[in-house]
Amino acid sequence: MDLFDYMRETNKEKEAPLASRMRPASLDEVVGQQHIIGRDKLLYRAIRADKLSSVIFYGPPGTGKTTLARVIANTTSAAFKQINATSAGKKDMEEVIKEARDLQGMYGKKTILFIDEIHRFNKGQQDYLLPFVEDGTVILIGATTENPYFEVNSALISRSVIFELRPLEKEDIKTLLRRAVSDTEKGMGSFRAQIDEDALEFLADIAGGDARSALNAVELGILTTDRSDDGLIHITVDVASECIQKRVVNYDKRGDNHYDIISAFIKSMRGSDPDAAVYYLAKMLYAGEDVRFIARRIMICASEDVGNADPMALTVAVAAAQAVERIGMPESQIILSQAVTYVACAPKSNSACNAIFAANESVKRCRTTVPVHLQDAHYKGAAKLGHGTGYRYAHDYPGHYVKQQYLPDEIKDARFYEPGVLGYERQIRAYLKKIREE
Repeated sequence: MDLFDYMRETNKEKEAPLASRMRPASLDEVVGQQHIIGRDKLLYRAIRADKLSSVIFYGPPGTGKTTLARVIANTTSAAFKQINATSAGKKDMEEVIKEARDLQGMYGKKTILFIDEIHRFNKGQQDYLLPFVEDGTVILIGATTENPYFEVNSALISRSVIFELRPLEKEDIKTLLRRAVSDTEKGMGSFRAQIDEDALEFLADIAGGDARSALNAVELGILTTDRSDDGLIHITVDVASECIQKRVVNYDKRGDNHYDIISAFIKSMRGSDPDAAVYYLAKMLYAGEDVRFIARRIMICASEDVGNADPMALTVAVAAAQAVERIGMPESQIILSQAVTYVACAPKSNSACNAIFAANESVKRCRTTVPVHLQDAHYKGAAKLGHGTGYRYAHDYPGHYVKQQYLPDEIKDARFYEPGVLGYERQIRAYLKKIREE
């Protein structure tokens, strides 16, 4: 590298976006992802010992996939090569493989090949890599936002360790933002800026685990905000809102407003108003509410307020909860909208809810004994005690029903479940009426 190349690289680094400049150079600087790079974890030990095997980093944008690759590059004694699958072709890979072979043959030096967005490679391109990963010519680090089990060659998967990166926690993003504002070497410290606590909270919330978007907003805010009379640049929540192009929503997840919104959300579903329900859903999502929390409330409403009037409501709600766990935002909003509108439009019944509350009260009030004919008769000596004697097996009778006492003697005439007259419960009500009359 001559003087001009050196100056070009130096200026390029200085002019790089804040999110790029703030990439940690060592493992100890990495924030978040402790489930895979904690001090007792496999990846941490492998990087420290420079004994890394082929890995694939999988996770949403801005969670640190490229950051971890760069940390490995700074830590390893192996040669480090990087290509992006969106622009690289077979020729680029051939050049890397040739250099790797030369280094291995002449100096016994390993080569780590980092392929960003590896899911963009087609099957042929992925197949080309396989023998070189298998024989150790290159150690592969793949990064992908897509599920590698669907998008990456199964043969490459079997020769790699998959590490899933999770969206950064709010406190992790706040740590990164504070560091970026104060760091005079790589960050914006020389601008003499301050970021308000509510602006930190807002950006950490709205970023949704994506550190890059939060850092970009802070950089834009510092570069475009005039200094105050005290000579400092103040990043307020209004400045942060403008820079990330998100309106500040009055929604404090720890305050009264949070409970007001979730209350209105549930009451709108209960009241069969899909428009209001989906509006409050949108408001919660916009403010960064945890999709798992929302999914739990939908499941409860599906059982408490719809119940057996439409048993499919709970099925839809549970499926939605499982789906949002696997998919994440932004696609999860569609799944939640489907579940919310289904539950809101379903016929309503709280009969199942009333039944368990009534039964609970009876359990508290009355001491009862299981009728003898219902007691367990499967163990030796049960017959001598009379247990199970007189029990009628329902499937032996017409219509798979026979009149028989199931409640204890003390409450034998009690009624806990009274089906409603809407939806499927109308059929349940008719069936129970029929067999009770018989």
